[in-house]
Amino acid sequence: MSHYGGGYGGGYGAPPPQQGYGAPPPQQGYGAPPPPGYGYGAPPPPSGPPAGADPQLWNWFAAVDTDRSGHITVHELQKALINGDWTPFDLDTVKLLMSIFDTDRSGTIGFNEFSGLWKYIKDWQGVFKHFDRDRSGSIDGRELHDALKQFGYNLSPQLLHLVERKYDVEKAGAPPVHGQQQGPPGISFDRFVRACVVIKTLTEAFQRLDTDRDGWIQINYDTFMHTVLSAP
Repeated sequence: MSHYGGGYGGGYGAPPPQQGYGAPPPQQGYGAPPPPGYGYGAPPPPSGPPAGADPQLWNWFAAVDTDRSGHITVHELQKALINGDWTPFDLDTVKLLMSIFDTDRSGTIGFNEFSGLWKYIKDWQGVFKHFDRDRSGSIDGRELHDALKQFGYNLSPQLLHLVERKYDVEKAGAPPVHGQQQGPPGISFDRFVRACVVIKTLTEAFQRLDTDRDGWIQINYDTFMHTVLSAP
């Protein structure tokens, strides 16, 4: 038997708002394309964007599509996404984003899917900047608490500590990558997005099982494993 919320407010968390908080983020920053020469492939083809497409976004898509296949793989996408401190996105986060926007389940994303992914990242930029109140470029424990609380996720202190330890690169004990710039202490933009999406997904999975809405469920082993393994 499992109980959600640990007695700290209970209730189910609402998903983050679609639009970001605060002022619009600058063009260069969290999730922005890297500067020229940073993971870019060949220049975009001369054919131009599809009808109605944002030419700038098309040029970036074409530059990221290094094999000119018309679709972007997870590794091509990882080379294209960087945090505000110029560290590349964590591969697990890139895979999560791919799973959300790969609507045809092809294992790659086309331009339309890429456009949706880019808007999603831009929306999260505003959320991240709103809660990064000390402008450190990362989310610390207090900022994480404030963010999740505002989203409606009333996690216990023990769960908050677990989330922080899991998604903070240093606290998770992730080895530094040779030659790669290390970001500031705390949870980076890419990992913050992943943490929020995972918490939202698990909360919604619990909600589907908690049919009487009392904050308790009773499940067998197979259901538990299926719920956990289906999470991002």
